[in-house]
Amino acid sequence: MSKKVTMRDIAEKLGISVVSVSKAFSGQSGVSDSLRNEIMKTADIMGYRYGEDTNKKKSLSGNIGIIVAERYISDNSFYFKFIRGISTKLQQKKNYAFFHTLTPYNEEKAILPDIFIRQKIDGIIILGQVSDKYIKAVRNTKTPVMFLDFYNQLTSECCVVCDNFYASYEITNYLINNGHRSIAFVGNIHATSSIQDRYLGYAKSLIENNIHLSDLFLLSDRDTETGEFHPIELPAVMPTAFVCNCDEVAAKLITQLNKNGYRVPEDISVTGFDNSVYSTISTPNITTFEVNTERMASIAVDELLSKIKTPNKETGMILVKGKIVYKDSVASLNYAYSE
Repeated sequence: MSKKVTMRDIAEKLGISVVSVSKAFSGQSGVSDSLRNEIMKTADIMGYRYGEDTNKKKSLSGNIGIIVAERYISDNSFYFKFIRGISTKLQQKKNYAFFHTLTPYNEEKAILPDIFIRQKIDGIIILGQVSDKYIKAVRNTKTPVMFLDFYNQLTSECCVVCDNFYASYEITNYLINNGHRSIAFVGNIHATSSIQDRYLGYAKSLIENNIHLSDLFLLSDRDTETGEFHPIELPAVMPTAFVCNCDEVAAKLITQLNKNGYRVPEDISVTGFDNSVYSTISTPNITTFEVNTERMASIAVDELLSKIKTPNKETGMILVKGKIVYKDSVASLNYAYSE
């Protein structure tokens, strides 16, 4: 059996004091950001796991840490639905939520909140996509973790996500059933796993209906790294419908189409995703797909609390279905083919 790596081993490797290593792990002052990052990096390489230096059994605090990247928080953010659902469920379970907004700098440097490093929480829910580097830093704390509304190779064994693939497949089929055969997708497929799955569902629908899948109809809506929205570059030959990856983008697209002289849905149909406030404040109201955020949040909390009680419990990926909400942004073209 290999020897457990200790803070002393790390200190000797870097030629620093054990106190400096301890301060880095606990988030205390007296250690520069550059040295803290070097300590964390060395700990990862050496296979150190925070908390291995003690054999004391950790008593439960009832505190659950919630991490959400700053880029997903706005005045009308869809993620507030998740936050409300998590808070409600934790209160029912007599647990307490500690929310942490992750800044781009802390994500890049893999800097964890002090309360998390000091193990004053029992478990962590990461809401939305974060970098692989940050995921590894969270895992190194040995704290039970669940990922909500995001998955990749590092998280797929403990995550709760909307069935984005089937949802987008279903809403694209709805457009096709209404006579649309020239349909574009709006979303940067390199930005999030949710957008990727929504594009794949759209693609499957087109392929099944013998509709050509064109790269010219894949339109980016945001920057890959920062997630900031940018104007959508409309194709030279316009489709009859757009499948947008979220309601906010759909609302922005409708405004852009209006400025270019197109009417929605008379000239072009548009669908969204999430059933957020943007789908109702837009004119016309946007036909969208409602994500069951309350159900997803509830499952994430239940699974995390179960993992806290049974650390070796395997959760896997849990898919939660939603439903199409029919509003006013889609016009049927079937009459054109019946005449």
